[in-house]
Amino acid sequence: MKHHIILPTDFSDNAFSAALYALKLYNNEQCTFYLLNTWMFTNSGSRTYITSTYLDRLQEETSQKLEEHKVLLEEKSNKANHEFRTIFSKEPLVNTIKKAIKDQDINLIIMGTKGATGAKEFLFGSNTVNIINKVKNCPILVVPDGYEFITPKKIAFPTDYNRFYGEELVYIKQLSKLYNSKITVVHINEKKNLTDKQNYNLAMLKAYLENYKHSFHWMTGFDNKEHAIKEFIKELNINILTMINYKHSFIENITKEPVVKNIGYHPTVPFLVIPCHGD
Repeated sequence: MKHHIILPTDFSDNAFSAALYALKLYNNEQCTFYLLNTWMFTNSGSRTYITSTYLDRLQEETSQKLEEHKVLLEEKSNKANHEFRTIFSKEPLVNTIKKAIKDQDINLIIMGTKGATGAKEFLFGSNTVNIINKVKNCPILVVPDGYEFITPKKIAFPTDYNRFYGEELVYIKQLSKLYNSKITVVHINEKKNLTDKQNYNLAMLKAYLENYKHSFHWMTGFDNKEHAIKEFIKELNINILTMINYKHSFIENITKEPVVKNIGYHPTVPFLVIPCHGD
């Protein structure tokens, strides 16, 4: 399949680092990468008096920057199967991404954890949080600041087995196929035994993953999911974390403003946020 991937950029090192990770992750795949920037993305904190002359100058400068980044990424990629395009808009970032998803048949967004002014103690920059919360029809791969590419031998999928997973697993399977990665299913168990519903969902998950390298693990003795996730990433040598973004999920909890400001979840590996179907 051909991949159509958005790379949002505010021209920060963090955004460029995430783009480099994208190139390496999809090194052997046919891809069109869309470098995307909006006026509100680059100047979200600006209170400059806006005139048409100012916007024209900004568009010209941004278009030039986007072209420069495009050339840099083309040089870094040096792959005939990688095509690069640019998107610049004066509309809000989320609106621009939603339009691009529809117009360009986008199947993945890859971006950094923070922007040019992102504080290190925060979970994600506000733009990243906004995209996770508002873009519900496309998976988002969030890459930690400065993360160096490692061949993903293991992909983690934490679950409590309380939900029946169907179409959402397609994204994990597609990711697994890139490098024949093992899908590591992790259950952070709060109770000793599974319910009938959980056992059924576990059996179905085993059936879905039958043709993929996979393993099942239980994490016990944790009263905090963030700590449990960090621990199994380290203990099981996980290279990519995947989660489904359903209502009242871990993702929803960690992207709430007070959590982001106070403690946050600091991803140590790339984090694939999968949209929930039929929620």
